[in-house]
Amino acid sequence: RPPVLTFPFTTSLTTVTRREAPLAPPESSSCLPPTPGAPPMSSPSLPSVRLPLRPSPAAATTPLSRRGAPVRSLAASPAPAVALKPLVSKAPASGSYRSALLLHRRRYALPETAVSEPTPKVTKEYQDWDSLTGKFAGSANVPFLLLQLPQIILNYRNLVDGNKTALFAVPWLGMLTGLLGNLALVSYFAKKRETEAVIVQTLGVISTYVVIVQLAMAESMPFPQFVATSAVVGAGLVLNLLNYIGWLPETLWLLWEDFTTIGGLTVLPQVMWSTFVPVIPSSILPGIICGSLAVAAVAMARMGKLSEGGTKFVGSLSGWTATLLFMWMPVAQMWTNYLNPSNIEGLSAFSMLLSMIGNALMIPRSVFIRDLMWFTGSIWACALQGWGNLACMYCCNSISREFFFATTFGLLLWLGFTFGRDTDAYGHSSPMDSLKELIFGK
Repeated sequence: RPPVLTFPFTTSLTTVTRREAPLAPPESSSCLPPTPGAPPMSSPSLPSVRLPLRPSPAAATTPLSRRGAPVRSLAASPAPAVALKPLVSKAPASGSYRSALLLHRRRYALPETAVSEPTPKVTKEYQDWDSLTGKFAGSANVPFLLLQLPQIILNYRNLVDGNKTALFAVPWLGMLTGLLGNLALVSYFAKKRETEAVIVQTLGVISTYVVIVQLAMAESMPFPQFVATSAVVGAGLVLNLLNYIGWLPETLWLLWEDFTTIGGLTVLPQVMWSTFVPVIPSSILPGIICGSLAVAAVAMARMGKLSEGGTKFVGSLSGWTATLLFMWMPVAQMWTNYLNPSNIEGLSAFSMLLSMIGNALMIPRSVFIRDLMWFTGSIWACALQGWGNLACMYCCNSISREFFFATTFGLLLWLGFTFGRDTDAYGHSSPMDSLKELIFGK
């Protein structure tokens, strides 16, 4: 049988403040008697741990202490040692016993069972791409700031000239969906602390609201809908600002999130239905049905009646609803162009180009942080609100061939650059790896 080196737990610990009854040793063992001449301890002695060593001739005669000096063999003591396995003991240990055992374990460098997870290697390409995507998202403020200016100027000239019918080329339903989508995305990006995206969406809300004011002045948008939109926009901007700076109570923010979820799920199907009213009959049934389902889902989530997955799904509805509202804006515009091709003269090609550029600048950041919702809204706006409307204008001979094909080539080149740099930053072998991580997760 190999020799045993015993470390008694007799060190005075300042962390043990309560006096507890010593643990009962197994029936086949007995506790170590106090060493003669040792000072009395204020706290009870704890059991010892026996660590078996590899047998050797030297260990049989002169065991060594932890510092390497020869000591008297504890195995030769007249009282037998106690063999305990405190880490696998079936009896529940008290708080003081666990504290003392943990301290003793650190003291004698016993092996730890927990293994830390490896930290992913951050390369220089990764850091450069992270910084560059943030700058791209910040620079998107410029085209989005100028996005509505040509349309606003054109609408102003038509209003001054008394040509109100020209403003009917801009569908107020499409502008409303884009406005509500931007307002809800302000809340989404504020929670993610993406400051650049928050500023972009806020500027989108303000500029789009100016266009809606012009449409209301031209009587293209009904006055009751305009009043309701103004109230929602004002309340939404104030609440998001207070929440971003930390001045809004959590209860009010939860109410606002519930309102955006219910409102989005009510407005989205109604707007989608109303877009095709010339073809299908007018009805408010889609909004009523989806709004009722949204109220029931939010109420069940707040009362804890849903599973964890169901609660997460309801919580993500506001963000995805905002994205779908934003994505429906170019669909309504293209449908209006299809029904009334002559109204395309009221559109500004420069506004469509700015929309495509602004959303394209947001794509690299959405790909880098693997935000599928953000990427979906940005790529959709590039493809339809920007390039799609330009394609309609090209088919109606409103823009030149050179202008249209130059923007098409530039968009494809930008997408290739985005996924190429992202592949290098993450160390992938193909851009498809980045696309798979974006869609399905890592």
